Amino acid sequence: MPARKAQRFSPWQEAWRRFRRHKMALVSVVILAAMVLAIVVGPFLWRVPINEIDFAAKLEGPSWSHPLGTDDLGQDVLARVLYGGRVSLAVGLAAMIVAIFVGVLVGALSGMASGRVDAVLMWLADLFLSLPQLPLLLLIIYLFRDALKSVLGPEGGVFVMIVIVIGGLRWMPAARLVRAQFLSLREKEFVEAARALGASRTRQVMQHILPNALGPVIVAATIDVAAAIIAESTLSFLGLGFPPDIPTWGRLLADAKDYLDMATHWALAPGMAIFLTVLAINFIGDGLRDALDPRRVI
Repeated sequence: MPARKAQRFSPWQEAWRRFRRHKMALVSVVILAAMVLAIVVGPFLWRVPINEIDFAAKLEGPSWSHPLGTDDLGQDVLARVLYGGRVSLAVGLAAMIVAIFVGVLVGALSGMASGRVDAVLMWLADLFLSLPQLPLLLLIIYLFRDALKSVLGPEGGVFVMIVIVIGGLRWMPAARLVRAQFLSLREKEFVEAARALGASRTRQVMQHILPNALGPVIVAATIDVAAAIIAESTLSFLGLGFPPDIPTWGRLLADAKDYLDMATHWALAPGMAIFLTVLAINFIGDGLRDALDPRRVI
């Protein structure tokens, strides 16, 4: 009887096979996809204006006309949660892109350099890691919020400032991960072979080292999205985020905190949205960590 050939998988097929074994990660993908679909498509299906005031319906519980109830002005909570999800997720994704871009750049420079350059960059990372993030966030936003509002408008200025500040304080873990990967990969045989064939340092980084270092970076990116959503919600809850007329999830929680005894539904909706989004992203990060780790046997 002829021997059966071993089935071979490409690296991405193998990663997907490993990811499918992580049941909670798969469930989280479904939950996160459903939430993103609701946030993107929901406002086109649920056409209730987010700022429509109806004092006759204020603080009503869930009903057919208002599935998630109303707030103290009679505004529909469902419409405001769907709109706020767009803002919160946009901030999370944009801040993650800033953090990963800066982290990969600093980590790659530190990993490929040596001596003083590496020491200075890691000293800079240690300096940022030692700073208390929340007080620093509050201070920077308090100092520069009005200036950016005057240049980019009340919404655009706050968005750019929050993204840059949150992303600028989240690049250090990614930089350390990338540096460790570069220090290990630059001594591998395939990199030495490329170097012997005359490949420039830029070619070595872009075609050989960086693609093999992306696994931990992808996992770190999922963590940064969740952390950025929580940071934006915290700032909005403290009144230093977006203007009051922009209903982010954190702003909805801040507005509902004084009515917890009589209108629990008002705080429950944005709170559950934050909870499910962050939990799903964290489980997806766990699944990606297992899937992209070649030393893990599944």
